[in-house]
Amino acid sequence: MATAGSDALAVCAWEAGEPRCEKDAINGSFLTAPGGSALIAMPFAHQEPLVLPARAECDVRLDRTCAAWRRWADDRLYTGRWHQAVMRSLLTLKLLVFAPSGAIAAAVTTSLPEHIGGERNWDYRFSWVRDSAFTLAAFLQLGCPAEARAYFWWLMHASQLTHPRLQVLYQLNGGAHAPERVLPWEGYRGSSPVRIGNAAAGQVQLDTYGELMQTAWLYARAAGRLDADVARRLAELADVVCTVWQHPDSGIWEVGSAPRHFTQSKMMCWVALDRAAHLAERHLIPDRHLARWRSAREEIATFIETRCVSPRRNCYVRSAGSEDLDAAVLLGHLYGYDGDVRRMEATITAVGLELRHGPFVDRYSGEDGLSGPEGAFLACSFWLAESFARTGQRALATELMDDLVRLANDVGLYSEEIDPVTGDFLGNVPQGLSHLALISAACALNAAGKEAGG
Repeated sequence: MATAGSDALAVCAWEAGEPRCEKDAINGSFLTAPGGSALIAMPFAHQEPLVLPARAECDVRLDRTCAAWRRWADDRLYTGRWHQAVMRSLLTLKLLVFAPSGAIAAAVTTSLPEHIGGERNWDYRFSWVRDSAFTLAAFLQLGCPAEARAYFWWLMHASQLTHPRLQVLYQLNGGAHAPERVLPWEGYRGSSPVRIGNAAAGQVQLDTYGELMQTAWLYARAAGRLDADVARRLAELADVVCTVWQHPDSGIWEVGSAPRHFTQSKMMCWVALDRAAHLAERHLIPDRHLARWRSAREEIATFIETRCVSPRRNCYVRSAGSEDLDAAVLLGHLYGYDGDVRRMEATITAVGLELRHGPFVDRYSGEDGLSGPEGAFLACSFWLAESFARTGQRALATELMDDLVRLANDVGLYSEEIDPVTGDFLGNVPQGLSHLALISAACALNAAGKEAGG
């Protein structure tokens, strides 16, 4: 047993060796064989007596827990290809839910490196607005209305605290305060710094407005209505977008370099105003400034189509005036940015040719203000597979999905990134965005197959 102030923790083991309590750890060892059974329990108490359970009690609780999870999984709606991968991803998202608030953590770890020995180590124990539209879509598509409702209202509560400014991330309890500090620790396999908190909370990332508005549009479409206060705030956010879209920002990838006019950020500002217009046209939010939103939406499209394009390749680039590519631009396509169809198809092709290596896709080309390399970003690979599916390239999409599904670990989990050479997981794990992207791609491919009659 170990104690610290008013907290106490114990380790109980049955057929699992004898726990040994040392100065800074409780450990033990045991051997097991196929067919064997071992049980380890970790009772905890805060400001109350610590009760050590009997094994029979732990066995009953474990059986009830397994039965409850199986019932929950059996009630889900997905029946298409890659069923096991989709269900494991949905279970992972359910486990990432912070029950008291309904928020979903981006990951449950901090400072697991994107490159062993490198400095790209971040605390992901927060909830990002970036993930919101994928989250709500996954819950609604797969028959999780309670989780969708809880998450939406957490997001509305959290964003209200900083209204009309939209923060990049929020604490799981909805708080906006997330100061970053460095601990004097060596870090995983010598990868420092080890961070607590996330400085990205202070960045400007304009894509968040599009993701939040897309989330509200999905929720309103499912519920048929919006709360009056929420509707008013959404209209005010659309007014904000009419001004802020003209500014440079740090982009979805939270770069350490100077702000730029990132293409994906502009596309998501377009999405924000497009969804606001649709909501207003259906009388779900106030329509007093609808004409202004439509006008600004057209201005954004003009900016993208004239300044965020490579004349040489006729594809969308990472930022205005750049020739670099960015896999995040694929999100513009997935969220319905109404740009040049051939230009978007050329972008999908360029990402596949220049950022893809086998099943692995890099986030972008060009510098980002940070030193050292990183792994391939798994969500980008799933976005490419979904883009293939949505442009009629089902064979390419299916082949890529098959390759990606095989990359999961033995319990179906994905990290943020993977080392393309060794296949080792990199970054924080399990990474919610990787699992969200898998679900989105699988659902899109399933829908494309039904439409094609296959």
